Amino acid sequence: MERSAPLIQNDAIVMGLLMVILAFIFTTSNSEKKFWKKFYTFIPMVLMCYFVPSIFNSLGIISGESSKLYFVASRYLLPASLILLTLSTDLKGIINLGPKALIMFFTGTVGIILGGPIAILIISAVAPDVVGGSGPDAVWRGMTTIAGSWIGGGANQAAMKEIFQASDKIFSSMITVDVIVANIWMAFLLLGAGRSQKVDKVFKADASAIDALQTKIENYRLSISKMPELPDTMLIMGIGFGGTGLAHWGADLIAPWFQQHQDLLQRYNLQSLSSAFFWMVVVATTIGLCLSFSPMKKLEGVGASRIGSLFIFTLVATIGMSMDVMEIFRNPGLFALGLIWISVHIILLLSVGKLIKAPFFFTAIGSQANVGGAASAPVVAAAFNPALAPVGVLLAVLGYALGTYGAILCGILMQAAAGGV
Repeated sequence: MERSAPLIQNDAIVMGLLMVILAFIFTTSNSEKKFWKKFYTFIPMVLMCYFVPSIFNSLGIISGESSKLYFVASRYLLPASLILLTLSTDLKGIINLGPKALIMFFTGTVGIILGGPIAILIISAVAPDVVGGSGPDAVWRGMTTIAGSWIGGGANQAAMKEIFQASDKIFSSMITVDVIVANIWMAFLLLGAGRSQKVDKVFKADASAIDALQTKIENYRLSISKMPELPDTMLIMGIGFGGTGLAHWGADLIAPWFQQHQDLLQRYNLQSLSSAFFWMVVVATTIGLCLSFSPMKKLEGVGASRIGSLFIFTLVATIGMSMDVMEIFRNPGLFALGLIWISVHIILLLSVGKLIKAPFFFTAIGSQANVGGAASAPVVAAAFNPALAPVGVLLAVLGYALGTYGAILCGILMQAAAGGV
């Protein structure tokens, strides 16, 4: 079903609206008025930054589908934010967080691999028509593209479409399921970020290493903090966007070389290496990490992470405007399939998290590094504390590397569950 044109089609106006929304949310979340204090006690500010634009999209006022703002935010603001958020990275502190972050990440991957075939088996017992289809239109083939997206990213998703020969029709339906279900889960993670201490008590989790890292970084920021002047802000912007330029330049050099060797990549299932977006994220993250060993690290004292967070929240708003909550009611069968799938992922994550007493932060990042990738893993990490954003970035890069392998295994299992149609 084709959507009518949105009421506001000028991206300049849409951008203005998004910034007014963000300004309103940030102002009210810091208000001393009782109503707003109580409101934000239950609804995290980050969740509002994501959810309010989605309401405007669902009402047809704006449209993420017809807007270029997400592309601009993900290609220009995201790499700049990755650089500015990682230039103060305490790598030693991240390593001291221990193995639980990796355990939860791989648990999330396994949950997606197993969740797909389990969802097919459950739905086929209740409504077999939903998981039917044959040849390129088979639902399981379309689901392999979601597996690629949820374990790796867009490049892995496109690779699965080619490997399992899903038709454009089923692929289009699955993109909608992918976006809506993944964003609903992201909303719950943002909600949970505001209640992480309560969840940790239930899990009997020891979050002392995370708290120690936060405290160490916050103390470092205080020790170098000073009132920023225009040259300081100009230097931050120069490093952020100069690094973004280098990230794109590096991606433009590296990705075409891998694209010229597609046969080799397909042989070893490494199609994600041909993605320019993948290399842009890798180069930007590397630049930020290298700067963390240089005097540029002191830019944190004049607001580097604050500006990086501004870019991240702008990205959050553009992600929100791409979600139309009404789509759930237009194709309920496929969305039920997607919700069961993500539920298996969630149940496995929470079970293992409870077993190893992992802090909720590791559960959230382990999940989002898989399902959301580099565009949203740092968003969820920053919802806990901006100092933790680099953890989300590093795990998301790992997800890109492993995505194709996990998605292929998931596809084989879904084919078996669907009867090999």
